[in-house]
Amino acid sequence: MAVSATAQQAAAPADRWYVLGLLTLIYALNIADRFCISTFLEPIRLELHLSDGGVAFLTGVSLALFYVTIGIPVAVLADRADRSKILAVSLALWSGMTALCGVARNYGQLLVCRFGVGIGEAGGTPSSMSILADKFPVVRRPMAMTIFALGASLGAWIGSSIAGTIAEQRGWRAGFVALGIPGLLVALTAFLTVREPARGQLDPDAPPLERITLPRALKIIAKRRSVLHLLIGGAVATLWSWGLIWWMPTFLQRSHHMSVGRAGELLGSMHLIAGTSGTLFAGWLMSRPAAADSRYIARLLAAVTAIATVPSIALLLVRSDEMVTALLWVLMPAVYFYIGPVLGLLQNAVPSNLRATVCAMLMFTANVANLVVAPQVVGWLSDWFSTLFALQTESLRWALVVLAPSGFWAAWHLWVSGATIREDQRAASGPGACESTR
Repeated sequence: MAVSATAQQAAAPADRWYVLGLLTLIYALNIADRFCISTFLEPIRLELHLSDGGVAFLTGVSLALFYVTIGIPVAVLADRADRSKILAVSLALWSGMTALCGVARNYGQLLVCRFGVGIGEAGGTPSSMSILADKFPVVRRPMAMTIFALGASLGAWIGSSIAGTIAEQRGWRAGFVALGIPGLLVALTAFLTVREPARGQLDPDAPPLERITLPRALKIIAKRRSVLHLLIGGAVATLWSWGLIWWMPTFLQRSHHMSVGRAGELLGSMHLIAGTSGTLFAGWLMSRPAAADSRYIARLLAAVTAIATVPSIALLLVRSDEMVTALLWVLMPAVYFYIGPVLGLLQNAVPSNLRATVCAMLMFTANVANLVVAPQVVGWLSDWFSTLFALQTESLRWALVVLAPSGFWAAWHLWVSGATIREDQRAASGPGACESTR
């Protein structure tokens, strides 16, 4: 018998808002610990005498090597074991390794610490997503995931503005230490106060849960067209938006001659104000009656992404500080707009015993795009362009120009996902969900 939206809301755990707030803070620490190194990119490159390709591997690819390979196995474990404990241990590990980055004295030590950060972060977001899906009913999940996504703007502000200020005054190593230590305290709080919720407790017509192996999970997901397009669209959107943002502090320092503190302060305020505004606006839209139609959400995400791609290209071509600043203020809300809704759509389009896994798959594809492809390919292109006489001093600018149009590619996948999202959502929560996983 179907469970009504009113009944689901009444049955939702009373501590759901506390858990949402704490998990949002943990996500903010995740982004801050990951993003601060983007702010420190140029000082690290200069001190260690690296090329753009070399510093890209050290700062982005090194983290992603473990994050994306360990993420899916950890998520499969989270679909079977105590997610709250996995989350707390993961937070303690990545926070401790971030602090150790601050005492690294050479390339090798910093590389090992970045490996550790990637291992820890692999257990963060998938466990959080799965916990929240069992704290909020179906109709409220896109809204809850959007609030959770506020951690991205808060974390990016911390990793840009606060870390940039510390680096300006005390050096980049002090920035790592200052960001890593608070995470250990939050990890202890999460370990003591977050309890494991019952899986699928708020799903209408929830089928009997069974353990699903990774090969079976991949087969199930491959049959759901909307899930595939959401995974690809979310990954390419991350390649486009966060790939540009990853290099933006260096771009501002190199092409617009800003200091590390000034670039961090400028971008940090954008992350906090524009990023939060974009996320909250997305959350407000998700709470509107029209958002009950998953196709509406998918098509809206596609439209916003396509429109925002235009200023993302333009800001790389202008020369004045005022124009690049204005265009960044236009772009930044769109960088955050799609995060929560895409996560919410994915959570509703698969059965409850696949949620951590599908979230990890999005994290896998998105972080390959964001932490491997974008940093490394842009770094290589910048190094190659620097060998051309006419582009020597602006090689990074033109490497980013190559990346920026990928936003149109992301928009196409998000639009196409709307064609079957309704059917896949009904199949995931209805009485046939158990059969669909066989």
